[in-house]
Amino acid sequence: MEKAIALKNFSYQYPDGTKALSNINLSVEHHRRVALIGPNGAGKSTLLLAVPGFIKGDGQIFVDGIHVRKKNLKKIRSIIASCFENPEDQLFMPTLFDDVAFGPLNLGLSPEQVKKRVEDTLKKVGLSNMADKAPHHLSAGQKRAAAIATVLSMEPKIITLDEPDGNLDPRNRKNLTNLLMELTQTLIIATCNMDFAAEIAQRAILVDKGQIIADDDTEKIMKNSSLMNEHGLEVPKKFI
Repeated sequence: MEKAIALKNFSYQYPDGTKALSNINLSVEHHRRVALIGPNGAGKSTLLLAVPGFIKGDGQIFVDGIHVRKKNLKKIRSIIASCFENPEDQLFMPTLFDDVAFGPLNLGLSPEQVKKRVEDTLKKVGLSNMADKAPHHLSAGQKRAAAIATVLSMEPKIITLDEPDGNLDPRNRKNLTNLLMELTQTLIIATCNMDFAAEIAQRAILVDKGQIIADDDTEKIMKNSSLMNEHGLEVPKKFI
């Protein structure tokens, strides 16, 4: 079986010449929950943008065995979907129903199929009664769930999430954790919240200064207090 994603000698630098990622080599199996951890500015978000081809660097990236390049982007983005750090970047239609329907409509589904996808997805994220609401009237936790719904409605095999727990109170963070744990898709989650990562991820990839520092089972990496401290990260409470 092809890997969910694979990067081979991938590097990226900003237009001003600053290196963001240097010689990244990694692969992720399907149906795994992987956390990208590291301090702010480590390169986690850049890595998530590179995988679906939102930015182009040097080296090779494959999504489900398909080479990430211009001619393949439409196919690739039907396989992998991205939740950005700010959920409002994905909520731009008059109602939540319209936002969640946007992706399936662009996939060419019939109105009946779209309606069922939207209803099923909103039920999954706990927003069934919010379909007719304007997205800007939702709470922070509801906006995060709504952003994830816009991705789930496209039924991707792989989902990337950038700081999905940002600005959530403990109750909404718990709701998000429960939702993500129920998903069967491959999840690649960038986060600075080690407690959140420890709850969700089976595997952790520690990134700092644009390089992969460590890649192993989440518990093995996060119990290594000297490694975590060296890169400005705290050992999660569950591993103390």
